[in-house]
Amino acid sequence: MNATRKRPILFPLFLLGMFAAGVMLATRADGQPQGKAKARPTPVRAVTLVSGLSHPWSLAFLPNGDMLVTERTGKLRLVRDGRLDPEPIGGVPAVHAVRLSGLMEILPHPDFARNRVVYLTYTKDVANGMVATTLARARLDGHRLVDVKDILICDPWAGDGGSGSRLAFGKDGMLYMTTGASNGNAAQEPGSLRGKILRLRDDGTPAPGNPFEGRPGYKAEIYSLGHRNSLGLAFNPVTGDLWNNENGPYGGDEINVIKPGANYGWPKVSFGREYTGPKLPNSAEGMTGPIVFWAPSVAPSGMAFYTGDRFPGWKNNVLVGAMLGGAVQGYGHLERIIFNENWDETGRQSLLADLRQRIRDVRQGPDGLVYVLTDENNGALIRLEPAQ
Repeated sequence: MNATRKRPILFPLFLLGMFAAGVMLATRADGQPQGKAKARPTPVRAVTLVSGLSHPWSLAFLPNGDMLVTERTGKLRLVRDGRLDPEPIGGVPAVHAVRLSGLMEILPHPDFARNRVVYLTYTKDVANGMVATTLARARLDGHRLVDVKDILICDPWAGDGGSGSRLAFGKDGMLYMTTGASNGNAAQEPGSLRGKILRLRDDGTPAPGNPFEGRPGYKAEIYSLGHRNSLGLAFNPVTGDLWNNENGPYGGDEINVIKPGANYGWPKVSFGREYTGPKLPNSAEGMTGPIVFWAPSVAPSGMAFYTGDRFPGWKNNVLVGAMLGGAVQGYGHLERIIFNENWDETGRQSLLADLRQRIRDVRQGPDGLVYVLTDENNGALIRLEPAQ
């Protein structure tokens, strides 16, 4: 697959009909139709493990089987043996929890069993109405975070608009972090950390060998740029490539294969429209196009590659939490995206639409089952099991 591709032409009305029929149009790297295929339905059973969460945002598994869950309102929760500890974990930094801002990602260090280190991303109230996406590092000591330190604070912006942030550790031992920039031109500005994917050492400093290292005017942390609001981040287990998903404006949600130094277009190009109505250009020289896009929007969030054995037909499928329904359903759902051996999309299956819930995060558990969080006032942790 050629990861750097010219952004293909979008046919919104035609795709709308394909989505409504439960069929997905696949495209080649040059953007031309490759054929159409129906996703083979897989029946699943949804088991609610925990309810009563306040807009849960991120889920992480610990080596002993415990789960950590962030609530956007600023609490970190512990789930043990399928039960929610009634006491939140202490020591969480104060967050700016307004509208879609607040406490976001939780990610254990790869060597957590030895060092007990975890990472958090959150919206920090800087001063005078300014907020900033922030990366914090801490150590989990019993039921409390200690040695809490902000190790990276992005350039601030004014207002209460949400700016999501996800984390992933690569096989290179480096920490990858997404930052959002829904408005303005920050995603294209080399001196800004907003609207980027960053590659960091585990102490939050720029990783060696980053594509703009030593280049005047560029932040050394930048790995890729031109991202709007990336709410999903995962490594492809077959190719080793980093993938992200991000929300477009009015339409134009997408999944990208991330390459060092690549520019993914926002706000210069998008498959969506501005909220005021005008179309945006969907191609430009030097911009890298997506491997998957949605029209209309589904508001993608958490993302995971399935590698387990409990759902054999899902091997290397991509699972994406959706907070809107697109043309298939009017509510959030879990989307299963199917690829062939060349990583061309061949089909989709919509799951959990009957819950009528926004799906914020999705993770594969150590047991090979799938776990999701619903982003609601009365949010839940749900486990997906084979129905037969």
